[in-house]
Amino acid sequence: MQKYSHIFFDIDNTLWDFEKNSRLAMQTAFNRLIVGSEVPFDTFFTAYSKHNKLLWENYRNRQITKKELTLKRFELTFEELSIQQADSLKMNECYLAEIPEQKHLNDGVVELLEYLKQKRYHLSIITNGFREVQAQKLETSGISGFFSSIFISENVKIPKPGKEIFETAVKSTNAKKSKSIMIGDDWETDILGAYHYGIDSIYYRPDCYGKALPEIEKKGKNIIHSVQNFDEIKKIL
Repeated sequence: MQKYSHIFFDIDNTLWDFEKNSRLAMQTAFNRLIVGSEVPFDTFFTAYSKHNKLLWENYRNRQITKKELTLKRFELTFEELSIQQADSLKMNECYLAEIPEQKHLNDGVVELLEYLKQKRYHLSIITNGFREVQAQKLETSGISGFFSSIFISENVKIPKPGKEIFETAVKSTNAKKSKSIMIGDDWETDILGAYHYGIDSIYYRPDCYGKALPEIEKKGKNIIHSVQNFDEIKKIL
């Protein structure tokens, strides 16, 4: 008898190759809208990624709004690189239009989802991305049909690692906490979020061979598995 019945997945960097897809989408926006600048794209993307990461942390902590995040990440990049006459609003619109059109998945995603479906697991998504792009990412990359529900932080009004988004997902799918497990690549948002809510999790970290898990204050008995590839997930599920 299977230990779990409901599996909740993160999207970005877990299923969908965010780093590759983001870079491709940004290259298109850069080529269209950054005209006359001598700044190389690699330099631009490195600066953007730095500002975007910090602003997303502020957004998850509810310190800034979505509008502030989407504009400041470009405003700060333009300012740092002295890029003149660039429009942050148009840059963000172009980037958000391009990113859900990218299709690259992490290696083994489709095979894992087919395996889980064959075993009759109930599959859902819990994601912190924006509502206008997250569902479309799944559709474009051909995996939307595997999931019966998608819970987006912008709709739920609470981002991971907040307990409320996990609670909404579990209750909305008629799951039991003891029969639920979260799979994600982010220690704080996916793994600690699931742990503190009270469900088991699988920490997907392909680049951390041999490294111990971060320290965690033990508050419950929930299990945290650590895997480097999706074949290891099959051994757990």
